[in-house]
Amino acid sequence: MNLTTLPAALAHCTTVLEPDKNSPEWWAGAPSVVTAEDGMFYLAARMREGDSPRGRRGYEIRLLQSTDGIHFSPIHHIRREEAGVIGFERPCLRIDPGTKRFKLYGCTLYEQGWGILKFDDVVNPRDFDPRTARPVLTVENSGDDSGRINDYKDPVLLWNSGQWHMFVIAADKLERIRHFASVDGESWRPVNPTPMMENTGWHNYYTRPAAILPVPVGYLFVYEGSNVNWADPAYNIATGMAYSPDLDTVVDLTPDKPLLMSTTPGLYHTWRYSEWILRDNKLYVYFEAARPNNTNEIRVSVLEVGGVLGSRE
Repeated sequence: MNLTTLPAALAHCTTVLEPDKNSPEWWAGAPSVVTAEDGMFYLAARMREGDSPRGRRGYEIRLLQSTDGIHFSPIHHIRREEAGVIGFERPCLRIDPGTKRFKLYGCTLYEQGWGILKFDDVVNPRDFDPRTARPVLTVENSGDDSGRINDYKDPVLLWNSGQWHMFVIAADKLERIRHFASVDGESWRPVNPTPMMENTGWHNYYTRPAAILPVPVGYLFVYEGSNVNWADPAYNIATGMAYSPDLDTVVDLTPDKPLLMSTTPGLYHTWRYSEWILRDNKLYVYFEAARPNNTNEIRVSVLEVGGVLGSRE
């Protein structure tokens, strides 16, 4: 993968999902995508309205399916009222390699702060039961004794070497990346007591996990962040690239400037919450991007990569 040519390649994209209302602060975003054994693509997205207070605007996790990874149709809606929460942020959809059942994680604001939730596993994503939503990682039960973390948000999961790895935003005054592991996807333990990356360079305000793509040796660790000098840096998020040999140590490949920003003119250059799927020598990159009127949509770019990236269990 040539990082210098990647921004131009990803600028050729297709809109997958638009917000339900074309008004400022209404967003369709945070895509999480898996491919099933029958070739079907499944996508989980966070739908956000612009009327509630910030942090409480995610009104729905929407599940969609597609035969080609580009054109999606909705199959299920999990609304915040049905799940008994005040709002959703980023979901994470995965397939259990043992049971072949679908797993769905999310996050919401609990009394003690933001935490990670999970629904009961299902055979088909259209069957997720909103009533089964329950916390699996909160500040109180995290085991982290730093005394500074207020929230855990936006889970990114990867199955590797017989266990689940989950990378989350750990928020105090800033946002940093923390790493947890689990053998069953239910009970989580911290892998390292310190953040995976420093909040430095162009991402000196927020540094957050976006996606992990296994390569023949190690992993491409896609991260996102913002700068203290940007307008509204809590939401004006761009994306960078790092390399990890072991899912623990990380080398920042784009320390000086973001790799990916929205190509749409406007106050926000948001390019975030990406999911990178390698299938049939094609790389599908899903991401949330800003539109000119402060709305966000989900887009996908499809790149021919041949056998360059490879694949492995």
